[in-house]
Amino acid sequence: MKIDKKKMTRLLSQYLPCVILGAVATNLGEAWRLSGGATLGERIMGLSTSVPAAFANPLPSLNPYDLLFGIACGAALRLAVYLRGRNAKKYRHNEEYGSARWGTAKDIEPFMAEKFEDNIILTNTEMLMMSGRPTNPMNARNKNVLVVGGSGSGKTRYFIKPNLLQCDSEAYPVSFVITDPKG
Repeated sequence: MKIDKKKMTRLLSQYLPCVILGAVATNLGEAWRLSGGATLGERIMGLSTSVPAAFANPLPSLNPYDLLFGIACGAALRLAVYLRGRNAKKYRHNEEYGSARWGTAKDIEPFMAEKFEDNIILTNTEMLMMSGRPTNPMNARNKNVLVVGGSGSGKTRYFIKPNLLQCDSEAYPVSFVITDPKG
């Protein structure tokens, strides 16, 4: 049976802290057991003298009550780590930097209507459906468009005029109010 080194490292990093905490917790359990007293207050006061005695031996205590306390502490740590990881936000690990790419025709395809007339023209090959209720609600998008460009860059010629000619569709009859401040 071949052991995968990467998998073994991951398991060791997950469980080694729990085992170490469990071993230390057995000594804490021994200190609690050695601290004499009938009431809770007397036991807590007795910990000041029993903790150094319990940690004098670095090995874990093998008393069944101490082992039970150590196992409970180690299991509680593992449970806390598991719950913390389970409730963590879903990040795209290993894709934080440099995961952007240029969109393709296949990426925008779900956002285009079947009929050419029912789209707003964005580029020569990309369009956006003007329907307020697409067949798949996940493909519903805001229909606002902001066109920014300097003088003479073709905002009117390549965006405004083609979309004005496109807007007279049977499915979406509209009225127009157009101003051109430069005349």
